[in-house]
Formats: sequence, C-alpha cells, structure tokens
Amino acid sequence: MSEAPTTLQTADIMEILELLPHRYPFLLVDKIIEIDGDNSCIGIKNVTFNEPQFTGHFPSRPIFPGVFLIEAMAQTAGAICVKAKMAEQAKPKQVFFMTIDKVKFRKPVEPGDRVEFHMRKLNNRRNMWWYKGEAKVDGKLVCEAEVSAMLVND
Repeated sequence: MSEAPTTLQTADIMEILELLPHRYPFLLVDKIIEIDGDNSCIGIKNVTFNEPQFTGHFPSRPIFPGVFLIEAMAQTAGAICVKAKMAEQAKPKQVFFMTIDKVKFRKPVEPGDRVEFHMRKLNNRRNMWWYKGEAKVDGKLVCEAEVSAMLVND
C-alpha cells in the first residue's frame, strides 16, 4: 500500500509573528517552508550585514553568532509546534526553549548567507517537543543541535 501524499505548508513572516512572541532584533527566522505538521520543516534566515550583532561580532570579520543559530533552530521548531497545536485547540500562551544538546559548529556564517534550519521531530510528550536541527548554507552543514520546546497554556 502507498501512503497518501502530504500537503506541505509554509509560514511567511506575518504568520511567524503570530506564532512567536519574538520581535526585531531577536526574531531570527524570516520564513518557514515544507512544514509537515509538527514532524519537520525548514526555517529560512537571510543574514544581512545591517543586523546589530555585526557591530561587535566581529567588526573586522563579521560572523553570525553561533548561539543565534541555535536560537533560530529553537524558534523554527517552536513555531511549528504552536502552528500544530492551533490546528487542534486555542493558541498556547507561551512557547519556551527548554534544552540544547549535541551542539556542533562546523563553519562560520557570514552576511549574505541564506541559512536553512532543517528541523526533524525526535519525540513529543504532552506539552514537550524534541527536535534534531541542522543549519545549512548552500547545502553545507554549518551547525547541528538537538533542542526542545515546551508549550504553556497558563
């Protein structure tokens, strides 16, 4: 037997603003594509030179901070968790970043890069989700991590 084809969804910046509480300069995801429920997706971040972190990290060679790559993975995963929950019930009041594990930085990310955050669900229990994330630039792995999120209704 063959499985029925899945319709993949997307979330533009306006929908991401509805799903997450983050705002400039800390909203680190511009768009989410290929959303398969809460199972997987690809978040997009267009890294530009005019972002505030580049004034100090580092002026002579601007490098996108690794911790921001991890935060962007968590935002991407959190957004699809909220989106999936909203399909079943009311929007959760908060989404919290809970854990970071198995982080590896492979290559610097610089202004002009388009980072793709490939997120794949590892597990879900009640209001907790665990994801494996891979950040890629031009198809090359630049960072990987496992992150978890918790949705809170009160």
